[in-house]
Amino acid sequence: MDKAKPFAISKHAVWRAYQKVRANQGAAGVDAESLTDFEGNLKDNLYKMWNRMSSGSYFPPPVRAVGIPKKTGGTRILGIPTVGDSIAQMVAKEYLEPLVEPHFHPDSSGYRPGKSALQAVEVTRKRCWRYDWLVEDDIHKLFDSIEHSLMLRAVKHHTACKWLLLYIERWLKAPMQGEDGSRVERTAGTPQGGVVTLLTKLQTRC
Repeated sequence: MDKAKPFAISKHAVWRAYQKVRANQGAAGVDAESLTDFEGNLKDNLYKMWNRMSSGSYFPPPVRAVGIPKKTGGTRILGIPTVGDSIAQMVAKEYLEPLVEPHFHPDSSGYRPGKSALQAVEVTRKRCWRYDWLVEDDIHKLFDSIEHSLMLRAVKHHTACKWLLLYIERWLKAPMQGEDGSRVERTAGTPQGGVVTLLTKLQTRC
């Protein structure tokens, strides 16, 4: 860790984040750089990521917009970050997750370490024999319309970490870029698909 840097982000944290992103084998972003391409100059790429994040000069590139057909009709837009940006987002996730994890309900399974959809199904099966009613709710287009100020306020409730708040705000505002190169600026919502989406979902489930 470099004491001259304004933000205390360790190189080891960036390395751990890279390993997690590598395990996920995600797609390339707007720069068309694959994980294999990124690893072709791995040492320098990770150093640049650490240097920019710890100095406060990291600005996320646009996310690549990809349309995924819904079973019910229409299209869900996923936002695919670049490999480097996925690593930066993972650094933030690894920092924030331990802070919010203790606030979850024991039955909450979504996007949590050590939890899975199969565990949720198991609990549901047990409850089906215990109760004869079910309550289901869904907020229409929550992640497309959530206010950035409210999301940042939720994050601030759990941490005052300056670099985390700075980068989450930049990620929330990063534009979407279509396959034709056109960009759409964002003033609300967060695209589903990147690691930062998990930060949003972590906050909404606390």
